[in-house]
Amino acid sequence: MGTKNGKLKIVCENRKAWHDYFILEKYEAGIALVGTEVKSLREGKANLKDSFVIIKNGEAILENVHISPYEHGNIFNHDPLRARKLLLHKTEITRLFSKSQEKGLTLVPLKIYFTKGRAKVEIALASGKKNYDKRRVIAEKTAKREIDRALRERQKY
Repeated sequence: MGTKNGKLKIVCENRKAWHDYFILEKYEAGIALVGTEVKSLREGKANLKDSFVIIKNGEAILENVHISPYEHGNIFNHDPLRARKLLLHKTEITRLFSKSQEKGLTLVPLKIYFTKGRAKVEIALASGKKNYDKRRVIAEKTAKREIDRALRERQKY
């Protein structure tokens, strides 16, 4: 996936978020990065596991995202787990803050990608799944897969 003509180049995804949360709303935000972080992201060296977004002092902050140090960097390389500011409109930040204060709702990053040469993060307002919800979703997927398989077998003959 190239970045020509404004296409997405996905750096990393948080697939576990889809398993652990019900995704209610999605937002796109820019990330305030330093130079070596951008170079490391272009190489695809990032991890969204156990990451989250907090809103503090009217700013959205991306916490616990691991962007590996740039291999060709020098002593001025970045801290891999530093907090990174998200670039959102003030109205979006206030809406997200009020929604995230509701019981059971949280903000999680879904993926980091490049579009038109800019690093973006897709964040989601999500509510946590219980274990029985996870089991039900897995059972539904398995049932759908078996139905599709049976239909394909039936169409062969």
